[in-house]
Amino acid sequence: MSEKRAHVFYSGSVQGVGFRFTASRLAIRYNLSGYVKNLGDGRVEMMLQGEEKSISLVLNDIRENHFSGYIRDTEMQWLEPSKDFTRFEVLF
Repeated sequence: MSEKRAHVFYSGSVQGVGFRFTASRLAIRYNLSGYVKNLGDGRVEMMLQGEEKSISLVLNDIRENHFSGYIRDTEMQWLEPSKDFTRFEVLF
């Protein structure tokens, strides 16, 4: 199994719709660490770390099942995992 880290930015109508809490619930369900937070420019930033397959499942679930009508654009970069994260957090 391959551990990875994904740094993702979502834009569109992604603030004030429960995005961070849904993302947190999914990340915890799939045993991922990292964070999700609203940015001042209206985007949501998310960092996911764990098994690559689990990250892909969360990203797909967010886009296809929860926020398909809200997301206008997604920017994602795969990174090497770090020791920075031990759990998943919603940052304010």
